Amino acid sequence: MVPLLQAMDRPCRVDQTRVGIINQSEINAANAGNCEFYVTLGLLRRANDNQLRGVLAHEVAHQDLGHIAKAQVLGAGINILAAGLQQLFPGAASVAPVAGELVARGYGRSEEYAADKHAVDILSRTGYGKDTMLDALTWIRRTSGSGGGGGFLSTHPALDDRIATIQRLR
Repeated sequence: MVPLLQAMDRPCRVDQTRVGIINQSEINAANAGNCEFYVTLGLLRRANDNQLRGVLAHEVAHQDLGHIAKAQVLGAGINILAAGLQQLFPGAASVAPVAGELVARGYGRSEEYAADKHAVDILSRTGYGKDTMLDALTWIRRTSGSGGGGGFLSTHPALDDRIATIQRLR
């Protein structure tokens, strides 16, 4: 993971980076912000080195692009907006969470594409190409048995769409 951290535009200091392991069989990883990352045992047990490298590059890219901080600001803004709507239109409380969720989910999808693209850049800086990212995503699709993500209320674009987008990168 250290080479990925060093290849960031705004590198995490190794002594301030934390990686936690979650005891779940699902294949997953996450960025909690502030250079804190989580991986599941399912990912660690089933992924090969390149697949793990691709998944971690995606999470490192979220950190480098500041997505977690932006999401926190967006969430706070949605909460303030919902409170304001409730004051102006009693009963709006039942509609505001749905509207906020749709805004947040659209925001999440664009962030996922940006993280994929930046992950390819980070991987390239460490001597790996976009094939590493493609391998990780196609492995996740194959292992999950579906297109993964997508759909109206999903925060992640479908894996097939993410793969196609990366394939178009130069």
